[in-house]
Amino acid sequence: MSKTSLAKTLKVSRQSLYYIHLKPVKDWDLKVRIEEVLRKHPSYGSRRIALALGLNRKGVQRVMREFGIKPRRRRRSKKRLKKEKIETIYPNLLLEEHPQYINHIWAADFTELAWQNKKIYVATVIDLFSREIVGISVSLRKGTQLTLQALYVALLKNEHPEIFHSDNGKEYIAKVFLEVLNNLNVRISRSRPGCPWENGYQESFYDKFQIDLGDPNRFNYLGELVAEIYRTIWIYNHTRIHSALKMPPVIFARQTKTAALATANIMLHGV
Repeated sequence: MSKTSLAKTLKVSRQSLYYIHLKPVKDWDLKVRIEEVLRKHPSYGSRRIALALGLNRKGVQRVMREFGIKPRRRRRSKKRLKKEKIETIYPNLLLEEHPQYINHIWAADFTELAWQNKKIYVATVIDLFSREIVGISVSLRKGTQLTLQALYVALLKNEHPEIFHSDNGKEYIAKVFLEVLNNLNVRISRSRPGCPWENGYQESFYDKFQIDLGDPNRFNYLGELVAEIYRTIWIYNHTRIHSALKMPPVIFARQTKTAALATANIMLHGV
């Protein structure tokens, strides 16, 4: 395939094949700088962060929205949660590396839904390059089985990532979970304790997911709710336009793979 044909196939200009888009790299660098400010001042909002960095607030707000970064808010609780003992402290590798290709970096988390006086737990794994949800698990109980199942679903359909990022919750520090990653030689990355914004990618997804899902209590049966959860994530992956990608994640991933194969063909055959 010639470069002219490749450009037509990808629906881009021929010149763009030579252009390296720097905006994602710049946005990632700004994300890291924002997180550094929040580590010193966890309650800072976008206005104070922008002042601390000497930048325009709108640019800071855009990057915070894109990566789901939110300042810590004080929450009142009737009981204090017992802190889990962390035997091994893993560094946050995402402070130095940004996603550069599909299956480079995955991030994981889970959320809970209230349904008929019960809690439904949804665990997901997201590819940070394509923003596609590659793994999902739904359960009436939270725990390692929930998060491990989401990881297995992701591994069933994809090559394992180079880096796996999560928080330090007991669901991710369990021995069986770590064994799976270590056996695959996956590098483990963790948000630092007390820094929830360092896994804001999943937080951002769950904010949108819960809005798109709507009120779980409108379903009379659990099976209906579970089906709607999977349907909502399918829509997110296949038809919902992602603001950072300007297209759904699956389409972005497909175009990226097509471009990569075509570029490799050009380099191999010199056409």
